[in-house]
Amino acid sequence: MSSNESSYGDIHRYEPARESTAAAIAIVLLTIIEVVLVSLFVYGLMSAWASTEFGNMFVGALLAMIFLDLAFVLMLYRKEFLPDVMIVKKRRRKWEDLYVREEEKDGVTVDTGSAVETLKRAVYPYYKK
Repeated sequence: MSSNESSYGDIHRYEPARESTAAAIAIVLLTIIEVVLVSLFVYGLMSAWASTEFGNMFVGALLAMIFLDLAFVLMLYRKEFLPDVMIVKKRRRKWEDLYVREEEKDGVTVDTGSAVETLKRAVYPYYKK
């Protein structure tokens, strides 16, 4: 819960990243493995491994390993090198809907003077929001 003196958009909590050396070394090693897997995948496509019986499964397994390795690289980078920041945001009430403004929560009167305006509001709910 944010304090009363906080305004919307202010940084509520900021924890700097750990930036550990072990994570940096792991990212470098995983990147080298990624380059090897990608080059092996491209070589397999160029030499038509996918046309053999088990080559297609091997090329698919290489592609799966490429994406798994990339996922681990991104996970380590996000966990170790990006700061944890919480920004104060406006909380919405549970009853609020996207189409309802707070001053119109009890309903609005129907204006029979302008049929075009009524049609615009019925077709496009975000009109003049």
